[in-house]
Amino acid sequence: MEEVNATVSEFIILGFSNLQGLESVVFLLLLLMYLLTILAHLVIILVTSCNRHLQTPMYFFLGNLSILDICYISVTIPKMLAAIAEGNKTITFSGCIVQLYLFVSLEGTEAILLAEMAYDRYVAICHPLRYTVFMTHRVCIQLGVFSWIGGSINAVVHTALTSRLPFCRSNKVNHFFCDIPPLLKLSCTSTWVNEIVLFAIGGVFVGLSPLIFILVSYMYIMGTILKMHSRDGRHKAFSTCASHLTVVTLFYGASMFTYVRPSSSYALDQDRVVSVLYSLLTPMLNPLIYSLRNKEIKGSLFRLFGKRCS
Repeated sequence: MEEVNATVSEFIILGFSNLQGLESVVFLLLLLMYLLTILAHLVIILVTSCNRHLQTPMYFFLGNLSILDICYISVTIPKMLAAIAEGNKTITFSGCIVQLYLFVSLEGTEAILLAEMAYDRYVAICHPLRYTVFMTHRVCIQLGVFSWIGGSINAVVHTALTSRLPFCRSNKVNHFFCDIPPLLKLSCTSTWVNEIVLFAIGGVFVGLSPLIFILVSYMYIMGTILKMHSRDGRHKAFSTCASHLTVVTLFYGASMFTYVRPSSSYALDQDRVVSVLYSLLTPMLNPLIYSLRNKEIKGSLFRLFGKRCS
C-alpha cells in the first residue's frame, strides 16, 4: 500500500474505482433512486402533517422515520454522485470525520426509533384502552428526542476514537463513504479499543438492546393477536407488524453484519455491497413496505390532491 503521513489531510474513496465505462449508468441510477427516495419520504411527511386523522403516535414516529431517512441517505449519496460526475474521489480528513459522525449518528437514531415504534405497537395492541394514557403527545416528543440524543452520543464516542487514530498505512478508503470498519483498516496502530467500544456501545447499547426490546415487544404482541376473536382484527394487526418487522430485519441485519464483528473478519469488498443495502436500499424501501402499503395513507393521498393543509 501507499505510505502516507500519520496525519493525512485527505482520503481517496475507492468505492467506484472499478466502474470503467459504467459511470453514466451508475450515476443516473443512483440519482434516480435518491430523488425517488426523497420524494416518497416528503410525501409521507406531507400526508401525516396535513391530515388531522393521522395525528397519532404511530404516524408521529413514521414522520420521524421519514425525516431520519432523508438525512440518512443525504449524508452519503450526494457525495457519491459528485465523485462519479467529477471523477474526484478525494475527501478531506475533516469532511470524512464529519460524514462518519453524521452517518453513525443517524444509524443509531434509527435503531432506537425502530424500538420505540415497536413499543407503540405493543401498547396499541396489548393495552388498547390505555393507549391514549401511555402514548401522550408529550411522551412521543420525549421518545423522539431520546432517539436523536442517543444516536448522537453513540456517534460522538466512535467519531472521537476513530479521529485520533494514526492513518499511516494508506489514505485509500476501500468503501463508498467514510465508515468505521474501512477506516480502522487504514490505521497503523492497534484498534482493539475501538473494536471493544464499537461492540459494547454500538453493538450492544445501540444495536442489540433495541433489538431485544423489539423482539420481546413482539412476543407479547403476537400472544395478544393470537387471542383475538376477530379475523379482521388479527389481519390488520399482523399487517402492521409485518411491515415494521420487515424494516427491522433489513436495517438490523445489515448493521449487525457490518459492525458487530472483529476487524480481522472484515471483507471490505463484500461489506461494500452490504453497505449499499443499509445506506440506500433500506431508506428507499421504507416508504413502500411501511407507509405506502397503509390504507389510511393511500386514502389521505387521494384526498390531499387539490386541497390545502388545514
